[in-house]
Amino acid sequence: MINTSTVELTKKFVKETLQGAEGGHDWFHTHRVFLNAQHIAKGENVNELVVSVGALLHDIADAKFHNGDETIGPKMARTFLSSIHVDEKTIIHIINIIEHISFKNSLDSDKAFSSIELQVIQDADRLDAIGAIGIARAFNYGGFKNRAMHNPDIYPNLNMSKEEYKKSSAPTINHFYEKLLLLKDKMNTQTGKKLAEERHQYMLNFLEQFHKEWNGNT
Repeated sequence: MINTSTVELTKKFVKETLQGAEGGHDWFHTHRVFLNAQHIAKGENVNELVVSVGALLHDIADAKFHNGDETIGPKMARTFLSSIHVDEKTIIHIINIIEHISFKNSLDSDKAFSSIELQVIQDADRLDAIGAIGIARAFNYGGFKNRAMHNPDIYPNLNMSKEEYKKSSAPTINHFYEKLLLLKDKMNTQTGKKLAEERHQYMLNFLEQFHKEWNGNT
């Protein structure tokens, strides 16, 4: 049985911690991922507490907003979860999820952890990176980093290492080809795969229209 007080305390902590965060990685993003995870989990045999709390804490300190430091998020999660007396086995599982959920870490061949709870939350997070919300988030972050929307002279890099991905400052449109359009085929669960289809097609339609307008076609 899920401990609702643990989930509610985690929601409160995340809301407070992410106040003022960049719009694509704020509380609203986290809450959408939480809702997506709840939906996907219905079709899977999961630990509901791990899915709920893991989804809420998955972006508690995204490394790209902390000088690339990937240890801050797991440390913050451990400190918080210990303070509300979550058991050590659950804490370790949630920390593993935080450390392995991101797309960039999927580029690291040394990363070996997996669980159905990670797969559910990863699908939930990836769903929020595609479709209409994904498009909005991509351009919001591009504006946050003062990146070009598009530059036809800069081609997408389709074979990036993790370090190249982290250091990339390419135009936002490149991000669609380097990551977002790849996510549909990286979904783990049947529910995730099904939900990704429509969002993927929406991005393809957007890109077709974007390039048409960019080239001055009416």
